[in-house]
Amino acid sequence: MPLEYIALMMIIGFFVLVLTGMPVAFAIAAVGFIFGFIGFDGWLFELLPSRIFGSVTNYTLLAIPLFVFMGVMLDKTRVAERMLDVIGHASGALPGGMALAVILVGVLMGAATGIVGAAIVTLTLMALPTLIRRGYKPTVACGTICASGTLGQIIPPSLVLLVLADTMNLSVGSLFAAALVPGLALATLYVLYLLVLAWYNSADVPALDAAERASISKTQIMKDLVTSVLPPLALVLAVLGAIIGGVAAPTEAASVGAVGAVVVAALMRRLSMPVLNDALLTTVRITAMVFFVLIASQVFALAFRGLDGELLVEGMLNWVPGGPYGTLLFMMLLIFLLGFFLEWIQITYIVVPLFLPFLAGVPEFSMVWIAILIAMNLQTSFLTPPFGWSLIFMKGVAPKGIKTSDIYRGAIPFVIIQLVALALIIAFPAIALWLPEAIGW
Repeated sequence: MPLEYIALMMIIGFFVLVLTGMPVAFAIAAVGFIFGFIGFDGWLFELLPSRIFGSVTNYTLLAIPLFVFMGVMLDKTRVAERMLDVIGHASGALPGGMALAVILVGVLMGAATGIVGAAIVTLTLMALPTLIRRGYKPTVACGTICASGTLGQIIPPSLVLLVLADTMNLSVGSLFAAALVPGLALATLYVLYLLVLAWYNSADVPALDAAERASISKTQIMKDLVTSVLPPLALVLAVLGAIIGGVAAPTEAASVGAVGAVVVAALMRRLSMPVLNDALLTTVRITAMVFFVLIASQVFALAFRGLDGELLVEGMLNWVPGGPYGTLLFMMLLIFLLGFFLEWIQITYIVVPLFLPFLAGVPEFSMVWIAILIAMNLQTSFLTPPFGWSLIFMKGVAPKGIKTSDIYRGAIPFVIIQLVALALIIAFPAIALWLPEAIGW
């Protein structure tokens, strides 16, 4: 049997195992070992130790646990909860003001944490009961929270960007710089959608009532903004500025961010030993998951390449009309569809490498631009049923009375907005590339 056929069976086998419910890391490694032994009697895996060692000793990957710890610490100390309350009251006189506050806090949490689960659970517990109590339409409230919680996947420092930098052999700093404007532009599109909604149907997104606005003085709101919003915002700006400005390497800036998160929590009198222990344990769990999938993917990649899987992909891409841009659109469509069923990390380690050899050979394509397109596309996977993790996280902690249909229908407008943003970046690459080029990355 030709090796390419075995490689095709390998891909099919992976999807079958995933659909049976087997943990992804085990499924990736299992199909790699099984089909590697079928094709080569196992001798191919003599190369495996060196590949795994080369991956896990990548210095850049040290930034992952440090950034995760920074985000988890800010989440566990409930800094984000306080930010939402303060910003919500500051914008409460505007129809849709609380929803806009959720978007802004989502941006800040995305820049501070980059962890979807933490952001969605935190925003749901904090904001959803409040929005419903203040008369927000359930679908709008659910969609706003889900979309805001996923902003951390495109706004740096993002775990998705760190993993893509490793997978595509790109500079973390260049990806962070390239993702900043698209991430903020996506948040701006969310805001515009909510403002239009408030203009045409303010009953769906009412303003705070006058009595509640009068209960807190403007002086107190300004004081709260300085004490509760400024410290975490300064930490985020310092970390990102150090990386994008070339002052510090990503790992160095991540270490400063981790220490800074502890300092911010201490200054806000929210630091305790139980919170610190909880943050450390959560960081270990998340980091272990990422590295386990990374190691398992080396087994898959080694077997797939040994089975001439790259030739299989090349032949498939030759069937796609439209030349390089046709292939790019095909990859975007494939990633979007796979996002309905697979997690972003599976797509990153399994699907993305299949297209890289072809895309890297196209002179007019910037790989940094490609990486941002992939990151923006992967973000939609958190909002698409049936396995959109943002939807699942929200359903797990949503108050009684919130239906699954409310969550799914609420996410649809924001998925469309994400696709519009993706189309804009495809049509105008400068959205992603002008900042890295301007600062010399």
